Amino acid sequence: MVAGFPERVVHGGIGKRQQEKTRKSVLDFSASVNPSVPRFAWHLDPECLKYYPDDSYSSLKDRIGKVFHRNPEEICVGNGSIEVLRAFCSVRYRDPEIPRTFFAESPTFGEYELSAALAGASRVTDPRSASVQFLCNPNNPTGQLVSKDEVRIKLSAAKDTGSILFCDEAFIELSDPQQSVVDIRDASLFVLRSITKCFAVPGIRFGYGFGDPDLIRKIETARSPWCVNAYAEAYAMEALLHLDELAASRAAIEHERAFLVAELEALGMKCTPTRANYILFDCGQNASPLCEMLADHGVLVRDCTSFGLPTCIRIAVMSREENRALIEAFRACVH
Repeated sequence: MVAGFPERVVHGGIGKRQQEKTRKSVLDFSASVNPSVPRFAWHLDPECLKYYPDDSYSSLKDRIGKVFHRNPEEICVGNGSIEVLRAFCSVRYRDPEIPRTFFAESPTFGEYELSAALAGASRVTDPRSASVQFLCNPNNPTGQLVSKDEVRIKLSAAKDTGSILFCDEAFIELSDPQQSVVDIRDASLFVLRSITKCFAVPGIRFGYGFGDPDLIRKIETARSPWCVNAYAEAYAMEALLHLDELAASRAAIEHERAFLVAELEALGMKCTPTRANYILFDCGQNASPLCEMLADHGVLVRDCTSFGLPTCIRIAVMSREENRALIEAFRACVH
């Protein structure tokens, strides 16, 4: 059991807060969203706002199901992927016969530990003794991508110990969707998805997941009623039809990522190999003062001290003009 009450997790995406604080425009490299988003029209009839959303989200689940070839009863939705994560943990650890334990590699996304802790679970170092194994793929903050074959091996190992493999694919559409396991139906697998990153709409707050129908039914009960608002539902309904267009986004990200890595390494930074739309690098010093200096130059980056990496920074891959501005700010701060 977890002693005391856990602390909130530190996140990136602080651009709005910084602009409100300083009244100045900023470049927010702390939020890892798509810099090259497909453009499409979408519309919400204002009449929809007179009614509560359909809390079964049948039309939305039908759309998701058709896109990913899954049955609606295998799909859950939430107000962002973290709500789905919280609901999953509350359901999984409610069973008194299930050990309240989880495993996650380090460093990784901090919300796994917090969501499990809020449900009374504690971290273990051996995945064989965990009732939930969290896998962030690609991993945040490193950008490491685990192949589909490797995930299958992890799933087989989880099944052997009665564990559930929770695979978070929030960034996979901007990495390599061919490595997704969203098409695998297995009672020991839960797959989490989001449109926030790939369509650069963090303000929408929409996440969804795939799993065994019995688990999905419980998650849908545990989540908040009417959790997906009308705007988010309308946007998601259209965005899901444009996933194929993200191939151009992935190509643009790969091109700009190579540019950023070369520029950062020329400045003496040690970059971690990444397959995602963000780069983790070691700046060889305490990162916090450097992050503060960059903020004074109007550039926000992700201080990775909260990941247990006090000399590391994570940056998003953005447009060439924005990436050049980032590099210029670094040059001004490190020389």
